[in-house]
Amino acid sequence: MPDPGDSAYDWDLFVIGGGSGGLAASKTAAALGARVAVADFVKPSPQGTTWGLGGTCVNVGCIPKKLFHMSAQTAETKASLRCCYRLLVVTASHNWDAMIRNVTTYISSLNWGYKSELRSNNVKYYNSFATFIDKNTLKLTDKRGREVIVTARYILIATGGRPNLGGYPGAEECCISSDDIFRRSTPPGKTLVVGASYIALESAGFIAGFGYDTTVMVRSILLRGFDQDMAERIGKYMENHGTKFAREMVPTKFEKTEDGKVRVYAKGASDISDDDGTEFGVFDTVLMAVGRTGCAGWLSLDNAGVHYDAGKGKIPVDKAEKTNIDNIYAIGDVVEGMLELTPVAIQSGKMLAERLFGGASKLMDYHNVPTTVFTPIEYASVGMSEENARDQYGDDLIVYHSFFKPLLWALNKERGDADCYMKVLCENKGDRKVVGVHILGPDAGEMIQGLAVAMKAGCTKAHLDDTVGIHPTCAETFTTLTQIKEDGQDAAVGGSC
Repeated sequence: MPDPGDSAYDWDLFVIGGGSGGLAASKTAAALGARVAVADFVKPSPQGTTWGLGGTCVNVGCIPKKLFHMSAQTAETKASLRCCYRLLVVTASHNWDAMIRNVTTYISSLNWGYKSELRSNNVKYYNSFATFIDKNTLKLTDKRGREVIVTARYILIATGGRPNLGGYPGAEECCISSDDIFRRSTPPGKTLVVGASYIALESAGFIAGFGYDTTVMVRSILLRGFDQDMAERIGKYMENHGTKFAREMVPTKFEKTEDGKVRVYAKGASDISDDDGTEFGVFDTVLMAVGRTGCAGWLSLDNAGVHYDAGKGKIPVDKAEKTNIDNIYAIGDVVEGMLELTPVAIQSGKMLAERLFGGASKLMDYHNVPTTVFTPIEYASVGMSEENARDQYGDDLIVYHSFFKPLLWALNKERGDADCYMKVLCENKGDRKVVGVHILGPDAGEMIQGLAVAMKAGCTKAHLDDTVGIHPTCAETFTTLTQIKEDGQDAAVGGSC
């Protein structure tokens, strides 16, 4: 517990960054009696976009992304209900402007709520940009250039990261990123998405779902770091549902046309020459999703002696989230090698605060963290990818898999019997411990959470087999898996849920 009489510093904990992780850590520490302050300041994107308290997830990430995703999915579901079930569904065209207004209003309410929560938890909020003077001292600069100097016993860096536009000529002048798409006042129109990350595919998915001509330019593979079998299935599904892919290509430069569109030049990904390539096309919108850079380089960390990777903008930490300086910690997307997931930052922030001020000793467990990619057909996973599992277990790995078809799709002739897929990776010995679960289908994210709990508890294939499924659901397929994946063979097509 903090010593109430310790007034050597202005604050017991100062948090740099008002995203999900920083806010969670600050409120937890304050509840434990610490004197806590948070500084949050959003530098505008190259297109001038800025936002309020809450970080990337709330403002330009998870929350608006899923709202856009659900909006696109709702339109598709209405069409299915109308044509396949003969239900009276009011036909309505998508209204981009109304969606932007509604989403922005909702997010503004969250911004206000976070400020209110900080006040009610006695956490001081500075809408200022923080930089280090030394390991215990920070300079806070507000939007008018006014400066305040503060000191803290502990400092937590939770600044996250920002999109990297790739350094291509004309990118900053001509292109937008995920920082901008959710605040864009005009519809995207004909769109090129550059990149193959989950941000790229999610964005391309909802833009195509709204009916806009959408192309994804891919340098190499889809969803690097994810299970590649599942990634290719996502790509195939998206292609079959209207998204175009330009494979093994990279942009070389971007130019504005006289009417405000963007002319894109590109070449083959294997072309290492300085050639500007050839004209690829003219687009209303070009969205760059080629990676993100941590914000560590903005903080004058050298003044505090904190080690960081200047190129990646990331900070190395130990298993207790501590940097090389004993009173400075870092969590979330700014940490080198960290899972860039909001719940990870929240959990690690809470647990760090409990160790610093509550006498706890438990460390964050970064293994078997579930995640979902909100592409037009959702992909959720927990545990190892099949590639990593085969590398680790070799012949001691067994994979059970199956296609499934949601009942909602049963009467829709346009829905394939092999669109939805799941697989369970197990050790091929004893009770066959589950080491990975992968789901491709509607509401996959809702299914994976319970399976993540099961894996934390040591789930085996025997546990799945002994569980009674709920019928008719997609998730019941996990309790009836018998097909074993063989080299070069896909699962047999089964029935509906």
